[in-house]
Amino acid sequence: MNERVIETLDCVAEGAAWLCAHEPRFGIAMQGLPPLPLRRKPDGFAELLSAIVSQQVSVASASAIWGRLQDAGMVTVEAVEQSSDDALRALGLSRQKVKYAKALAEAGIDFDGLRDLPAEQVIKTLTAVSGIGAWTAEIYVMFSLGRADVFAPGDLALQEAARLIFDLDERPKERALRAMAQDWSPWQSVAARIMWAYYRQRKQREGIR
Repeated sequence: MNERVIETLDCVAEGAAWLCAHEPRFGIAMQGLPPLPLRRKPDGFAELLSAIVSQQVSVASASAIWGRLQDAGMVTVEAVEQSSDDALRALGLSRQKVKYAKALAEAGIDFDGLRDLPAEQVIKTLTAVSGIGAWTAEIYVMFSLGRADVFAPGDLALQEAARLIFDLDERPKERALRAMAQDWSPWQSVAARIMWAYYRQRKQREGIR
């Protein structure tokens, strides 16, 4: 696995400099933004479960539900496998997300092994689990595995940021934004960081937890 991994803020700065040189609109977007965050997270079951929790709810709601799961110790494979559906629902998970959490716990994924696989293969492995779509897998690869050249074009905040930064008439759809993001290789993950930061500044709310 020879893919670049973002380990430090220097890596983020290197990517941002490259992007600004290759796409001046990123440079304009970055004017007045605070320093871009590293956004590295641990990998493993708990982080992927957290991503499932974040699906289709606000950042605030996701944070509240995740806090309850943590307080209950319900963030390990064993705990989720052994828990009843009702107990998980009482902590804030929808019926569908209970199903997804159980599927993830029972999938037998070698999370340590994912670190050595190409991003595309990791995404393929994760999306084979019920309830894990491309967005969840891409966010995991981007932040938990730190891959530098991954994007999440289905993310609504990124779509809105693209509309604003590139002065588009409407938000680009997932397929169109994925095509746009190819121009930002090999630093697509840093492009996403710029866009989330810009979204936060313009909309005064977080686009990603």
